[in-house]
Amino acid sequence: MNNEYEKKLGKNLRSLREKANMTQENLSVQMQINGCDITRSAIAKIEVGQRHIYPDEIKLFKHILDVSYDEIFI
Repeated sequence: MNNEYEKKLGKNLRSLREKANMTQENLSVQMQINGCDITRSAIAKIEVGQRHIYPDEIKLFKHILDVSYDEIFI
């Protein structure tokens, strides 16, 4: 994947998380409750474009943050 695109996607996810009034820790806990073993550190790396996002994570981000796929992939 394009590194610049990953940074843009991560920045967008951070914005959506903050809009939902969630910390990285809150989001990681909700992801874990929903069956995705992801740490706060992994979310931080996603938000700065240092870690790839897996399809199951995208699906849960959409559900937990209550956003559309279009909002995630702007």
